Amino acid sequence: MASPMDPLQALTAALSVPADSKEQADLLAALRETLEALPHPIPILCNTLLKTAAASNDSLLKRWVLELLHFGIARAPLSVDARTNLALQSLDVLAGLLNDDNSWTVKVAVQTLAGAYPLLFRRLCTNKNERPHWDTLTRAKSRIIELMWAPDAQAGVQFAAVKFLQRVILVQSRGIADPRLQNRNDPNLSIVPGDHPFINAATLETEGVALLQRLITDLYTKQNPDLISAILNSWSSLVKLRPGFVQIVVSSLTLWTPAPLMGLPFTTIRSVEKSVRILLTHISRSQAGANFAREINEALTKQSQRMEQATADERTRRAMATQAQVDPRKRPPSTVVQGEEEAKRQKVEADPNADATALLVAFDFTTLPAPLITELIVANLQAFSEETFQARINAYRRSASTNVATPTPVPAAAAPVSTAVLETVAASENAVPVKMPPTMPAADRARERALAQASSAQVDELGVSSTVKEEPMDPLQMDIDEDIEYEPDKLNLELEPMQEDDETLAAAEHHELLPLEFQVPPPTVLGEVERAATVKSAATRIWQNSGDLAVGPQTGGQDMWMLLLVRMITRVVDPEEDGKGKAKAEVAVNRITGLDADAEMDEEMVRLYERQDQLRRVLCDYIMADFSGRIRLATAWMNEEWYNDQVRISSDNDWRPNYDVWLNQVVAEYQLRLDRKDRMFARFLLDLPSVPSDVFTLLRDLCTEPDRMQIGFQTLRDFVTQRPTLRGEAMTILLELTTHLEKVTRNAAILTVKRCMGEFQIADGMIRDFALQLLRRLQTPRPVDKSPGDSAAIAGTDSMEDGQLPPEDLLQTPYLPERLELPAQKSQVVQHVELLFALSSKAPDFLDEIFAAYGEMDVSVQEAIQELITALIRSLGPGHGKLLTLMRTFPPGAETLALRILNIFTDQGRPNSQLVVLVRGLIAERDLDARFLIPIIAEMDKPDIVKHLPRIVSILNGTQEMKELVRSVFGAVVTTPPQTFGSVTSNLPRVRQSELLTPAELMVLLHDTEKEIGIRSAIEAIGICFSMTDVFRSEILAVVMQQILDEPVLPTLFMRTVIQAVKTYKSLTGFVSATLLSRLITKKIWTTPPLWEGFIRCAEIVAPSSFPVLLQLPKEQLRELVAKQPRLRGQLREFVQKKGGNPARAAVYLEIIGDDEPEAGGSAAASAPGTPPPSMPSATPVTAEPMPS
Repeated sequence: MASPMDPLQALTAALSVPADSKEQADLLAALRETLEALPHPIPILCNTLLKTAAASNDSLLKRWVLELLHFGIARAPLSVDARTNLALQSLDVLAGLLNDDNSWTVKVAVQTLAGAYPLLFRRLCTNKNERPHWDTLTRAKSRIIELMWAPDAQAGVQFAAVKFLQRVILVQSRGIADPRLQNRNDPNLSIVPGDHPFINAATLETEGVALLQRLITDLYTKQNPDLISAILNSWSSLVKLRPGFVQIVVSSLTLWTPAPLMGLPFTTIRSVEKSVRILLTHISRSQAGANFAREINEALTKQSQRMEQATADERTRRAMATQAQVDPRKRPPSTVVQGEEEAKRQKVEADPNADATALLVAFDFTTLPAPLITELIVANLQAFSEETFQARINAYRRSASTNVATPTPVPAAAAPVSTAVLETVAASENAVPVKMPPTMPAADRARERALAQASSAQVDELGVSSTVKEEPMDPLQMDIDEDIEYEPDKLNLELEPMQEDDETLAAAEHHELLPLEFQVPPPTVLGEVERAATVKSAATRIWQNSGDLAVGPQTGGQDMWMLLLVRMITRVVDPEEDGKGKAKAEVAVNRITGLDADAEMDEEMVRLYERQDQLRRVLCDYIMADFSGRIRLATAWMNEEWYNDQVRISSDNDWRPNYDVWLNQVVAEYQLRLDRKDRMFARFLLDLPSVPSDVFTLLRDLCTEPDRMQIGFQTLRDFVTQRPTLRGEAMTILLELTTHLEKVTRNAAILTVKRCMGEFQIADGMIRDFALQLLRRLQTPRPVDKSPGDSAAIAGTDSMEDGQLPPEDLLQTPYLPERLELPAQKSQVVQHVELLFALSSKAPDFLDEIFAAYGEMDVSVQEAIQELITALIRSLGPGHGKLLTLMRTFPPGAETLALRILNIFTDQGRPNSQLVVLVRGLIAERDLDARFLIPIIAEMDKPDIVKHLPRIVSILNGTQEMKELVRSVFGAVVTTPPQTFGSVTSNLPRVRQSELLTPAELMVLLHDTEKEIGIRSAIEAIGICFSMTDVFRSEILAVVMQQILDEPVLPTLFMRTVIQAVKTYKSLTGFVSATLLSRLITKKIWTTPPLWEGFIRCAEIVAPSSFPVLLQLPKEQLRELVAKQPRLRGQLREFVQKKGGNPARAAVYLEIIGDDEPEAGGSAAASAPGTPPPSMPSATPVTAEPMPS
């Protein structure tokens, strides 16, 4: 294979040869083929050559470049971005070419812009700084619209403009609004941002609708059939991509008539009619056109009548024209034709059901689903009473037998029979005596022979050989008692009069038979083995000669032989009649000899049954040797067995049925050979007249086997959809399997039931009742208070709560425990609710039942449901209308379920505005748990956060789960300090930073609302803040303590926070000892006992840095401090002694320090820590106030 040529070299070679020469054309054509296979150089070549070629006169190179540009933008397998860039770079040139004098150039430019318009529209929607390109594109669009409706517009330009307008209408209409479902190849107004600076969606939408209306006007007014066909062809994609336009398109097409085309040739009008019909048919078969099926069918019917009339008129016109050419002097038979047409018209108008009949004839019933057609047939059959239905059947049988027995008469015009022919036939009969079986009167036989000979004589005269091929009847589809009457004696009695009549007629015609005595020899008596071998040999011969009954249409009479064999095996022996005959014959002997007649009868019956079973065993083995190839034989056998049992049981209640026995034999043997891809088993069972319970048990077992469950579930579903009488039993098994212990089996059953939902009303009711009864099993019965006088009889269903069932009425399946043991296990809860959850996605009304029953369940069941419902809620999404309604109106007791749903909505993303408004309304209307606020707290503004945050903090109860929950809230509502901007944090970017709380504001809020929160919860919340060391650093805590210190009333937990801050950050020791403690003294901290205790504790912790501040305390408070903290006494005394200064003041301090503890020195020394505290930053010197003397 030759390597592809280099595009640049090929282009250079093409430019080097003479312009517009054949050599240049060949080189450019070869280069085009290369570029179509390898399109990547197309943008480079187009950008290089376009401007030069566009500015030149019409030439081969210019046309080649424009066609290449059209291919690159509209059809080349390039990426969307590459085609968009190519369109953007060539936009100005294309807009200029719309004014070219050459119509071919204008046409190609319009075609190229049709492909470029969607690409450029998508690009300009996202790039808001390219206003000049939008203006150029708008001018080009206006120019094309002008060319479309110009009086002297060229046909090629108009056709290209129709395609362009189709793209404009598609782009300037709204598609799917959900950005997740939007198709990138289908740009539309849904992608236009609301704040776009130069693209106005509303204006463009109005323009698109106006363009569509103008095209519809052209459809009704233009006399150009090619243009009308182009418009119709462009609407095919329009209705497919924009279902909202289906109504206006259907209305336009159904009201259209070829009135504007009158005067054009018949073939031209017929072509347009066909285009309209094709488009209407296409719309009717689409999903969007289903709602307009009636209008479309009526329009198609009217169009068919109109086209038939036009065809008839055209034929009349041609006949008249031909006749006029043959005999110009002969007057055209206009009067006769007109009279015939008027007579036909009167007949049509006189028939009131003509329109309905024509509509039904034109209607395509194959478009309806098979289950609906089945339901319609059953409903029509049920409309007849039993007597009427039987009368109709008998009438049909009589007509069918008449048609079969009566020979088809030969029309007189086709085969006239002369007297000479009849005489010849009579002579031949007299000359050659032919003996026929006495089944028909002799006169009739003679008449038949005469007609046959007359027909053959005339065919020979005409020289035409024709063979009439009789259509064979499928014996498996014949009515059983229509061909072979079961009672042979009754049949013989009915035939006796006919035989006598034949004999009388034969004697009258002197056809006497020789009185020969002939006796049939007796049959050979065969043993049991020989009988079985004979039956098997007969079955083999018939089968080998007839071929496979299950493949292809049946021809010939071999099927009848096989049906005969089956009926011989199932019906040929009548043990009851045979036994009665022997009993009557031997009754006298039995009386004399005293033999036990009943015992002999029983033995004879047993032997007869054994022989029958042996014959059936031969047939069964033969079928099982190739079941898939002999399935029709098996089906015929089972149908015959069932029918024979029904006939026997109606006359003998003691008859032993064979159908169930041998059906179980066949099924038991074949089920050992089943594989997961088998289709014959289901086909065989569906064709059975009755399905015993044992077969349904087998199907249930197949559904539990992983390798063959597909066969079981598919067969049961086929029973539900195709066998109405077995629908209930099959659906019951499927529903019970939805509670199976194994997840694979349970999920397969649920999927099958879900597919059946919505197909039949009866099945829907069974599914709904079963799912709700499973839900009621999870409800915990509430005891009902009774007065002492109530009798025990009242303790029935009346004592149950609404929606609950008494214990004996609870649903039971083979896979569920009799009662649900509490606390419930998750695996058992799954068995009860998985079906309901799966159906809720298809029928959201089940959500009401879940919420209503949730409050009556045990806590363990509720916890399991909260976990199991996650997949369902995520599939429905936060915008599901039914779910949002339930979130707004959920009943009491379902609060935890509603909270779980809210958390599922917000686990993987931000809550939408609709959900935030809903939760706010719930909080305002109901007294709900504060956890409802957690998912939406970060979406609130700062005043609402400050209002609701204390309520959230109050849920802290010492558990780690609640601490993690509150920690996540703090991380969401607290802004990160400036030093961490640009780093990864735990904050969610849900609201603007200005609407979040600063760390200092949060800590101050926790102290100010400590009473509303609760002291214990507030302590836990403050501890959580201290654990967030990346947010609450030392400088933040210093600001917090300073702000709280400025408040007129200090919070109770303030000193505890100060102590915790100092212990966490040792660097705060200087600030606390030098500034904070000093200000607390000025606030007379000792007047608040809890704070005073914290002050003393803090002074001990920051000692000795706190000693200069402690000396500022009044005498009594200093004495109390030393008394409560004896360990400070020795250190304070040492500090005072080393400080120096005024000896009198020092003596006063020493006296206060040692007043109440004469042995304070020893105590202090003993209680002082063994190691000195770590070095502290130097404190700011504080001048002690004079102490009172």
